[in-house]
Amino acid sequence: MKSTLEEQQAFVTVVDSGSITSAAERLGISVSGVSRALNRLEQKLGATLLRRTTRRLELTEEGETLLEHCRRILAAVEEAEEAMLDRHNQPQGRLRVNAAPSFMQFVIVPLIGGFRASYPGITLELDTHDRFVDLLEQRVDLAIRIGELEDSSLHARLLGYSPLRLLASPAYLERAGVPQSIDDLRDHSLLGFSQLDHLNQWPLILADGKRLHITPTLSASSGSTLIELAMAGEGIVCLTDFMTITPRQNGALVDVLPDCTTLQTQAVNAVYYRQATLSQRTRLFMEFLAERLPGKYLQG
Repeated sequence: MKSTLEEQQAFVTVVDSGSITSAAERLGISVSGVSRALNRLEQKLGATLLRRTTRRLELTEEGETLLEHCRRILAAVEEAEEAMLDRHNQPQGRLRVNAAPSFMQFVIVPLIGGFRASYPGITLELDTHDRFVDLLEQRVDLAIRIGELEDSSLHARLLGYSPLRLLASPAYLERAGVPQSIDDLRDHSLLGFSQLDHLNQWPLILADGKRLHITPTLSASSGSTLIELAMAGEGIVCLTDFMTITPRQNGALVDVLPDCTTLQTQAVNAVYYRQATLSQRTRLFMEFLAERLPGKYLQG
């Protein structure tokens, strides 16, 4: 007796999520339903696919072999369904996008109306997190990641670069004075990140050739809060350009030490799981961003 797509989907989801309970939540069925599907699959194949221990599930050799085939089969089915929808020019389905809160707020949200108008059949689910998330565990279709990529299991498409710059409000500079050198920053209120300490490295080169790493006078966990603090006149901040387009345009924030600042950019990538087939809706959203981000939001 041949296995069914339902049984194969249950097997792959259990492996990806790490437990039968998590797989049941992801698939929207009962735990017993997932267990029965796994049991049927093993009985049909006459092989044990998963070793069930008290702490985790481990693939057997037979399970590893089957997993590769199941992924290809399920990907082919999804691709066929996407192709049929594409023929009628009606992309549909849920698309879950993950990004840092600042990128979501200042870049994706202003653009999202155009995407929804173009593809009303795609249901967007926007998820934010300051730290990198596991795309499989969080069921993320596409993530926008800023900075270096270290996860080799991910495909990445470079969307552009965003420079860093020092900024402060005119009111703060009038009150505290305009710094003329890097050393002058010792006498100023420096705004920085409380949790992501690598972001407290500013694009200023010291005499020893190293970049300035500040100890914030006032810190916050999010870039959005730091922008508000800077505009309220609480000090000097270093942020990436895509976050500060509006306050720079309206004069609420102005450049500080522009002649001392070296070009330091953060790469912005759209990433997705390497073993996943790129769905039509994911591809459309990625193309949408790639067309609209260079120029206003990012450098090429």
